[in-house]
Amino acid sequence: MASGRGIAATIGGEGASAGKEPRTARGRRTLRAILDAAAEEFGQKGFHEGSISGITRRAGVALGSFYTYFDSKDDVFRALVRDMSDQVREFVAPAMRDAASQISAEKAALSAFIRFAREHKEIYRIIDEAEFVDPESFRAHYATTADRIGKRLSAAAGRGEIRDDISEIHAWAIMGMNVFLGLRYSVWDEGVDPDEIAEAVGSLLAHGIAAKR
Repeated sequence: MASGRGIAATIGGEGASAGKEPRTARGRRTLRAILDAAAEEFGQKGFHEGSISGITRRAGVALGSFYTYFDSKDDVFRALVRDMSDQVREFVAPAMRDAASQISAEKAALSAFIRFAREHKEIYRIIDEAEFVDPESFRAHYATTADRIGKRLSAAAGRGEIRDDISEIHAWAIMGMNVFLGLRYSVWDEGVDPDEIAEAVGSLLAHGIAAKR
């Protein structure tokens, strides 16, 4: 099971429990190690079977170090959901930066997400469990993702690149496609090139599914 190592080398203080934000570079590295270890622990065992001792063992830190930054297993899980959302955003954003059009940007975003999910399959188990462990974090993960998509679609509509009746529905539809394509072609099977998947979706976004005339 892949971890978050290498994707986000540092993390801001918002990852820790309230009042326990790291104040030094060393503290931020320790917090990063704990979150990466939590991704492995919960990704392999699930929330209920995973343990704080398992996290600290994977992170190579003392049990007391965990409580320096987190109050409980629930708190580190909640922070991990936020962190994984941030990692996806940080991984996908550069792929869209030089896109020639909004359709090209959405294709690049999907291709990047599939590549990310192939290296971090645990994200699906963790986010799915969040629906029951911490419903607020579960909803926030998808709401903030859809909001980012919605903002870039609205901006593109303002530039005249895409239709001008873009709404929240379109943003959630694109996000839903991406989520399930990631499940199908990252978690269940890696046999299709991400760019090929993105091309098919780009054509769908540009032309719909009506018969060509």
